[in-house]
Amino acid sequence: MPTTKEFSIQIEDRPGTLGKFCRALADKGVNILAFQTVSSEGKSVVRMVVDNPNATKNMLETERQSYTEAEVAQAKLPNRPGELARAASRLGEANINIQYAYTGIEAGSNSPLLIFGVVNAPLAASVLDQAAAAART
Repeated sequence: MPTTKEFSIQIEDRPGTLGKFCRALADKGVNILAFQTVSSEGKSVVRMVVDNPNATKNMLETERQSYTEAEVAQAKLPNRPGELARAASRLGEANINIQYAYTGIEAGSNSPLLIFGVVNAPLAASVLDQAAAAART
């Protein structure tokens, strides 16, 4: 499983703000592959993985939108009972703490995609590779 770039953006927590933000990305041809939003105290933090990080970064800078970038681990696991348990357990056995996680869809295949926010994304990606290989057997 590879690692990928994630953007975290803080937006106002009010009706229409997320729609406007997502429309700005769509107008630049950016496809959102996975996202999560959490609201607190009048603000929303939007985490997302996109198919075109460069266009996303350009849009964010043009709009003078504050953002951070992080490397996250992504995984494709079979859609059956126990697969998330297997992946999370393997990360735990490797002493990798899952700080947050969310799901999306892989571009092209529409396969489920899991995103894991961890301190060491390359190591987590390697562990998730092993979990996915075990799932195929």
